Amino acid sequence: MVYSLNQLCWIFIFYSFLGWCAGVIVNAVQKRRFVNTGFMSLTFCPAYGLGAVLYSIFLIELRGNWLFLLVGGAVIGAVQCILTGVVLQRIFHRRWWDYSRKRFQFDGYLHIGHFIAFGLSAYFIFWLGNPLLFRILSWIPELIRFIILLGIFFCMTVDGSVSVIAVLKLKIRLRRMEQITENMQKAADGFGNALTGRIQRRMMGAYPNLAADKIKDTEQAKDKSAVFAQGCCFYKLVWLFLIGAFLGDIVETIFCRLSAGVWMSRSSVVYGPFSFVWGIACALLTGLLYKYKDKNDRYLFAAGTILGGTYEYICSIFTEIVFGTVFWDYSDIPFNLGGRINLLYCLFWGIAAVIWFKGIYPGLSLLVEKIPKKTGVVLTWICIGFMIINASLSGLTLSRYNERQKEGQTVQQDSWIRFLDQHFPDERMEKIYPNAKMVK
Repeated sequence: MVYSLNQLCWIFIFYSFLGWCAGVIVNAVQKRRFVNTGFMSLTFCPAYGLGAVLYSIFLIELRGNWLFLLVGGAVIGAVQCILTGVVLQRIFHRRWWDYSRKRFQFDGYLHIGHFIAFGLSAYFIFWLGNPLLFRILSWIPELIRFIILLGIFFCMTVDGSVSVIAVLKLKIRLRRMEQITENMQKAADGFGNALTGRIQRRMMGAYPNLAADKIKDTEQAKDKSAVFAQGCCFYKLVWLFLIGAFLGDIVETIFCRLSAGVWMSRSSVVYGPFSFVWGIACALLTGLLYKYKDKNDRYLFAAGTILGGTYEYICSIFTEIVFGTVFWDYSDIPFNLGGRINLLYCLFWGIAAVIWFKGIYPGLSLLVEKIPKKTGVVLTWICIGFMIINASLSGLTLSRYNERQKEGQTVQQDSWIRFLDQHFPDERMEKIYPNAKMVK
C-alpha cells in the first residue's frame, strides 16, 4: 500500500494536532500549567506531522515486522529531532531545548526516552492512528473533506508566516539584548508589534533556552579569515559529499569487478563517476557524528551500522517513488529486508564509519582546509551548480527512459524529449544504470 498525496496531507494535519496535544499534556504534567510548545499559535505542531509523513512513506513496508518498525521509527525520529535542533541552533545560536543534564542523551538534542517514544510512535501510527484517521475521513463527503483540507492549510500558512516573522524579529531582539541595557530594551519593546510580540513572549515561555545566554560556537569563535572550511561547516560537508561520491563510485566499481568479474557503472548521474548514496552518507554521517569522532571504535561501528542501514533503506524507497526505478536488489542475499538492505551490507556501513573517522576523514579534512579560501568558495559553488544540473538532467533522462520502456520508441514532437532520446538512448542508459529495474 502506498499513501496518496491527499492522504499524506491529512496524515500531516492529524499528527500535527496530536503532537501538539501530546506536548501540552506533557508540559502540563511536568510544569503544572498550560504551555503552548508549538511553533505556531494554532493547535498544530508541524514537526510531528512531518515525522508521521516520513514514517508513512518510508516505513510502510515494515508494518508486518514489529522489531524493524520500532527500530526504523526510532532512528528516523531521532535524526529528524537532531537535525531540527541543529538548524534552529545555527539560526539563533541558541538551543531551543537542552537535555545535556539527563543521562543517556545525544549532545543535548534528545535522550533515551525520546528514542523509545519515536519507535513506539511508529507502531502507533500504522496500527491505530492511520486506520482511525481514514475511518473518520470515510464518514465525511469528499467535497467537504477537500474544503476542510484547504481551510486548514490556509490557516496554517498564515499562522506559520506570522510565526516566522515573529521569530526573525525575536532573533534581532535577542541580538540587541546583548548590546543595550535592560531599561533601554524595555523601552524598545513598547514599540514592538503587538501580535509578533505576543508570539515572541509565548516562544520564550515555552523554550526558556531562547532567553538564556548565547551559546558560543567553538568553531565560529576560531579565526575564520585564514582557513577554508574549518571544522564541520557547510563548505566542508559539500567537499566531503563530492569526495565521498567519487570514492564511493570507484570502490563499488572495483568491488563489482572483483566479485562479479565485470566492469559495471555505479554512478548516480549521467556525467561523472559520482555515487550520491555514498556522497550524502559521508556528509550526513560526518554531520551527525562529528563530535563523537574520537570515541571508541565500537561506538562508531554500532552507530554506522544502524544509521547506514536505515539510510540505505530510505534511499531505496525514495528512488523507487521518485524515479520509479529500483537501483539495487538484495533479495538473493541472506538476511535481507525487502531486498532493500541486508545484514552483511549493514555491517559494511559500520566498518565504513570506523574507517572513515579513524583513517580517511582526518586526512581529507586537512586536505580540504589547505585550499585557499577565496578559491575554495568559488570552486564549491561551481561544483554545487554542476551537481544540481547533473542531478536534474539525470532525473529527466531516467524519467524518459522509463516512459520509453512503457510506451516503446515513439516519435515525440517536443524538442527537449527529442534531445533526451537522441543523446540518452536506451543503450547508454543501460550502460550507466545496469542494475536499474523499472517498477510496474
